[in-house]
Amino acid sequence: MTASTTHCRWSILWFIVCAVFVTRVAYCADYFYNWNVEFDRNSSFPSLEQPVITINGMLPGPLINMSTNDVAYVNVFNYLDEPLLFTWNGLQQRLNSWEDGVSGTNCPIRPGTNWTYVFQAKDQIGTFVYFPSLNFHKAAGGFGPIRVNNRKVIAVPFPMPEAEHDLLIGDWYNQSYKTIRSSLRDKKNAYGGNPDVLLMNGKLPYGFADDPETFNVTKGKTYRIRISNVGNALSFNFRIQGHKMVVVETEGSYTAQITVDSLDIHIGQSYSVLMTADGDKADYFIAATPKLVDSEEPGKLIALGVLHYENSSVPPSYPIPSGPDPFDINFSIDQAKSIR
Repeated sequence: MTASTTHCRWSILWFIVCAVFVTRVAYCADYFYNWNVEFDRNSSFPSLEQPVITINGMLPGPLINMSTNDVAYVNVFNYLDEPLLFTWNGLQQRLNSWEDGVSGTNCPIRPGTNWTYVFQAKDQIGTFVYFPSLNFHKAAGGFGPIRVNNRKVIAVPFPMPEAEHDLLIGDWYNQSYKTIRSSLRDKKNAYGGNPDVLLMNGKLPYGFADDPETFNVTKGKTYRIRISNVGNALSFNFRIQGHKMVVVETEGSYTAQITVDSLDIHIGQSYSVLMTADGDKADYFIAATPKLVDSEEPGKLIALGVLHYENSSVPPSYPIPSGPDPFDINFSIDQAKSIR
């Protein structure tokens, strides 16, 4: 081998290394998060037995907001009294399954210790969530939103919205998750009983909360709402009083855009919809009602928030916007088939 050949090969190698480095600098960013996971001793549900698992004192937990190919470093300190794992629902974890946060691929984080998850949103976009994956912890909270945005060089297939809102809706039990977990060891309890309430971004429904979940909008503007079902037992139908929605994305894929009055969202699913504030200046109900459950009375398994128009002084008016028959399975099937 001649000296010139050796020099050429070293030059090529350095070129490749530099190209990889430049590509990473140009197309990725690193995001660092420190999470303290603990029980909220000043819970907003003081009359309930159920403890509330928070992240940095928040329920839902902090937003992970990144773009395609970015890398997240999430340092989790476990201040609970049990081992803990987090999973990143929908992120593919390519060649990285040991960061997926499920039993069998990750060792749990022992109480009083910490672990740093490192994962990349490789070639992905969309709306996702994270949540605890062990010991029925999810029933007590610990969940939060993930956004994976397009890189700036990749066009989004709809006009840029005025703003984006993350909306995590899920069922909630009055009993402690530990009590329910123990009862599930008896198989006859596995399918018995419904949760007690539906929460919207960790808040009780309008009429039962001092500060129900509220989205502020300006008339004529369009907003992207990222909706996720973070429950354990119930699917729900989502709708906004007096407003239509355009489905644009689900779980990492942009969809053919369809206009809907309401949207069925099942456990673990996430959707993005566009909503234009084209109503009169007033407040409107944002509602989610469970599927396969007869629940018509306000507050009984109905997640209820408020869409508030800028300068509105008109409160939302009953009745709550009606949705499809909760027992109409064909509605769910037909709607699912229409989303492509």
